[in-house]
Amino acid sequence: MDETQPLLAEVHLVDTERCNVIFDENIVDFDGDGDAENPTEWPVAYKWGIVSLLALTAFTVTFTCISVVPIANRIVYDLDNGHVSKSSSVLLVTIWELGEAAGPLFIAPLSEVFGRYPVMNGATILFILATALAAMSESTALFIFARALTGLSVASNVLGPAIVGDMFATEQRGSAISTIALAPLIGGSLGPVIGGAIAERLGWRWVLWLSVALALTCEVLLFVFFRETYKVAILRQRAARMRAETGNPKLRTSFDTTEGQSSLHKIWECAVRPFSVLSGSGVLQIMSLHGAVMFSYYYVFSTTLPDILEQLYGLTAVETGLAFIAFSVGSTLSVLFLNLFLDKIYVRLRERNKNDGIPEYRLPMAIVGAFCLPLTVMAYGWVSQLRVPIPLLMFVVGLFGSFLMIVYLPLSAYVVDAFGIYAASGMTAIIVTRCLTSTVLPLATDPLVRKLDWGLGVTVLGGIGLVLAPIPVLVFKYGARWRQLSPYTKDD
Repeated sequence: MDETQPLLAEVHLVDTERCNVIFDENIVDFDGDGDAENPTEWPVAYKWGIVSLLALTAFTVTFTCISVVPIANRIVYDLDNGHVSKSSSVLLVTIWELGEAAGPLFIAPLSEVFGRYPVMNGATILFILATALAAMSESTALFIFARALTGLSVASNVLGPAIVGDMFATEQRGSAISTIALAPLIGGSLGPVIGGAIAERLGWRWVLWLSVALALTCEVLLFVFFRETYKVAILRQRAARMRAETGNPKLRTSFDTTEGQSSLHKIWECAVRPFSVLSGSGVLQIMSLHGAVMFSYYYVFSTTLPDILEQLYGLTAVETGLAFIAFSVGSTLSVLFLNLFLDKIYVRLRERNKNDGIPEYRLPMAIVGAFCLPLTVMAYGWVSQLRVPIPLLMFVVGLFGSFLMIVYLPLSAYVVDAFGIYAASGMTAIIVTRCLTSTVLPLATDPLVRKLDWGLGVTVLGGIGLVLAPIPVLVFKYGARWRQLSPYTKDD
């Protein structure tokens, strides 16, 4: 299957750079001597204004997702007339991931067919309506449905980096993408704190109404200040305008010269492409399984920490929200560490191999994290059961956040390097399997804890990750050979 339309940012220029443009007077393109409609030539201040808006949108998404975590039990209690089902409170949090699993399959291809502007605005409006529906819900089932719909409508995770790629040259994208990447970490820190405080004083519905207000602010700014950034969409609009003005029906873009498929067919092809890549690559299958289980520990942590702090330590919802800052601090430090050393490790290994770099050189840090994260999960269960002092528990929580990033970010870098022009579909497969596993695996936590207590119960979950920990070791050693078995990762 042809990978001409990317689903994520890493290869978003594949489509626009793949064409050997046939010089034709009927081909519409940007003016090489300067073009005000070319996103790469927009004023730097305006481009960074868009980056700031994307960061605000990413913050709002994470804030909305995480702010209900410390008050999930309270929401279920109110909606179920005083009855609290732990599985319902967990699903209330994790169902977001199920919605987010489907989002990239449609949001990205829709943006490639219709452009970033209408899809970004449309998805944000749906996000607002779904969050408002959750705020007005009178039953747990409706609330869970609304949260799934909210996750489905998240566009910033998919389109944010792609929009940066539309506007910035390759060597200028790093700082912009890093700015957007830091916003969710801030949202993840403030969400539980603010959510817990508002819920205690005004009720949990006002937490969601605050999210609606934030998302509405983002939408107003997007509608007024955001412009189409996707080159293909801009040039198609220009060609249509020029056809109307000149009466020349032959005017077209270079991207229209080989079109013979309907927009609906293209959207469907883009949606199923990640599954074709996943089924055709054994390396992607095992790395997806490994990454999915490792990331699902985040939801094991986020759905159990409120119970541990409130039931075992007697903390309030506000104090529980503050505890999530430890996780964000750990994850932020590990992101900074990886920014400093991930590329350096790759370069050092490449130099040892006669300057022949391979994707597997992205994995050494992931190998460390693959063993350390499950052990940290086990430690999290035991320190909770033993009711150690809260500072020690927060230290373990910080390690939790740190090792999660050390596992997941190198995995993403590996997929991008290994799959080349198929990196978009490879990353989408990783995201979808991650979201599905993160929806289901945390539901096993409560039955295990009830039967085995915190120590052994969480150790069982950590043991799953420990069994899978050798996967990055094996891929590091044999991946270069295994990749030759797949048409999507075979070296040229």
